[in-house]
Amino acid sequence: MAVLTIRNVSEEVRARLRLRAAKADRSMEAEVRAILAAACLKDEGVRSAASLQEWVDGLYGKRKPRRVVENLIAERRKEAKNE
Repeated sequence: MAVLTIRNVSEEVRARLRLRAAKADRSMEAEVRAILAAACLKDEGVRSAASLQEWVDGLYGKRKPRRVVENLIAERRKEAKNE
């Protein structure tokens, strides 16, 4: 494993890190490792079309809006006509 030294951490950040580590029942070093791992190893937000559809289905369920794009286009055309 690699060793990493971090210099010039403000006293406020160190104090908050100490509290955060204590709440998680970890050492400050273990807490920093957990924070870095979570930040560096998390999903970058790249999703497949299928997972996006699952998310939309979960969000709306059976109440999915219909004809949204068509309605927005019609609304914009109506607004442009009235201008």
